[in-house]
Amino acid sequence: MSTATATGIIDGLAPLAGSYDVILCDVWGVLHDGIKAFPEAGDALARFRQAGGTVVLITNAPRPHTIVRGMLERLNARPDAWDAIVTSGDVTRGEIAARAGERAFHLGPARDLPVFEGLDVTLTPEEDADYVVCTGLFDDDNDTPDDYAAMLRGFRTRELTMVCANPDLVVERGSDLLYCAGAVAQAYEQLGGATIYAGKPHAPIYDRAIASAEAIRGEAAPRRRILAIGDAIRTDIAGAALAGLDTLFVARGIHAAETLDIEGRIDRDRLSGWLAEQAHAPTMAIGRLAW
Repeated sequence: MSTATATGIIDGLAPLAGSYDVILCDVWGVLHDGIKAFPEAGDALARFRQAGGTVVLITNAPRPHTIVRGMLERLNARPDAWDAIVTSGDVTRGEIAARAGERAFHLGPARDLPVFEGLDVTLTPEEDADYVVCTGLFDDDNDTPDDYAAMLRGFRTRELTMVCANPDLVVERGSDLLYCAGAVAQAYEQLGGATIYAGKPHAPIYDRAIASAEAIRGEAAPRRRILAIGDAIRTDIAGAALAGLDTLFVARGIHAAETLDIEGRIDRDRLSGWLAEQAHAPTMAIGRLAW
């Protein structure tokens, strides 16, 4: 387990800005909560860019980056807050392309179908599939992973590989927490099923995001000059730490119950105690992303 003693608590991004050239920023829980954008977060990233920094949004959304950009526009997120977007959906498309001509079963809502568009793949019923692409639950408002137990046992019996397009276990929607594809994939792994994770905390999405930042900047981006921001300890913080990056943990996200006091501020003792139980502690913590 990690120790939390080295995790500093800050009020804004400004004091750190000069120490980094690139920010890899999570989207859901940092820039918006699924219902509304957070203006202070957009302002902070825009100011970082105005000072010469590069921002790549890195998200476990199981859809291509073009879809995520459209969603951010609908939520009125600041369009000057980022240079590029890299999604787990983009990485998933690479996994599908590598299985050209094979039949896939899509486990997830219809809104995620763009992940298959333009690729050589045939979507089939579960009993005919060569592999499974899990982008979420069919009904994430009401379903739980337990509702898929029989289906997952069937996949395991046939030794199908599952490509998980969103490794998050839960996501924040307003004040609610909803199950994500990662919770289904975790249940499948517990049955012994083979699972490929397309997004955070796994290396491919970080490699893609850093390559994107370097292309934008026209120069190499040393990892000591890259800061990763996110609200999920298991994906955002762990993944960035494994990639050798400094991290900024946003406490008022999915882990608010473990880290905040009753007035919504970071409780230093609660944060320290909770982080001591985690595999990776962030470099710094902040309540909400702001300048």
